[in-house]
Amino acid sequence: VQLQASGGGLEQPGGALTLSCAASGFTQGYYAIGWFRQAPGTEREWVSCLRNSDGSTYYADSVKGRFTISRDNAKNTVYLRMNSLKPEDTAVYYCAAMVGYSPPEMFGESYEYDYWGQGTQVTVSS
Repeated sequence: VQLQASGGGLEQPGGALTLSCAASGFTQGYYAIGWFRQAPGTEREWVSCLRNSDGSTYYADSVKGRFTISRDNAKNTVYLRMNSLKPEDTAVYYCAAMVGYSPPEMFGESYEYDYWGQGTQVTVSS
C-alpha cells in the first residue's frame, strides 16, 4: 500500500495550488481519503475528506469555500484544489487513507486513518 502526495510549492497569497494523492496497492479498496496539514510547532490539523462509496466531501471550517477535494477513480488519485490561499495555509500537507468504516464525525481524527503519505510542503508567501 502506498500513498504518494505531490503538488506542493510556493504560492503567493490569493493564489491556487492543486495537491494530488496517488493511491496504490489497495486490493480491497479504501473507505475514505483525507488531507491533513501540519505547520511548524503545531499539531496536525484535519483539512478535508472524501468518502469513496458515494463521493461525499467534508471540510474543516478553516478551508470551507476555498478548498475542494475530488477524485479520479481511473487514476486512483484524490486531489485537493486550494484557492484563495492565505499565509496561514502554509504547512506540510499529508494525505491518508481509511480502509474501514468510520462515521463522518470521526473523519477529522488522525487515528482513524490507516495509511499515510509522505507529505508535500505548501508555502504561501509574498
